[in-house]
Amino acid sequence: MTVTDNETVIKNSPLFELDARIRVAASPAEIYSVVSDLTRSKEWSPECMGGEWIEGEPSAVGSVFRGENLRSEDVVGWAPLVRGTWYTEARVVAAEPGRTFRWMMLTHAREDQESVWGFDVEDAGDGTSWLVHHFRMGKATAGIHKIVADLDEDARRRFVADWTTKLEQDLDDTLARIKAVIESGAS
Repeated sequence: MTVTDNETVIKNSPLFELDARIRVAASPAEIYSVVSDLTRSKEWSPECMGGEWIEGEPSAVGSVFRGENLRSEDVVGWAPLVRGTWYTEARVVAAEPGRTFRWMMLTHAREDQESVWGFDVEDAGDGTSWLVHHFRMGKATAGIHKIVADLDEDARRRFVADWTTKLEQDLDDTLARIKAVIESGAS
């Protein structure tokens, strides 16, 4: 069976939409100060090793962050992914202290993509807060299109399923690491 571009799983929107939450023994303001500082992402991200603000004020809406990333060979090992070190750029799209911080991934030409990561913080009322980490990709990014370009539809479906599992684990791991950083007093 031949699959047209309009029938491929890659055309689903949203392609990915996930979130996870954890309770943290800190105020919303304390948590926000940590998660909005993307230069510290190496402390908690499974792939982002940190980076630098290259445009605008750090953590402000409209500012651009250039991240340095590192992916091992075993991450969805069968798929044709970028491995080793690579760089991304993202623009801050929401920055409400103590509430929400979100950034949108950009193409290499600095065009917006429907790929948004973020954190929401909710006061739990007892000296703790809920930290929610979320990711939504509406239309597939340029990178996803490149990954699946030479895959048949079965492999594309397998990639989306395996990548969803990887993202779920990344969200959980990120939250656990942020909780450890904040509760150890490293904030």
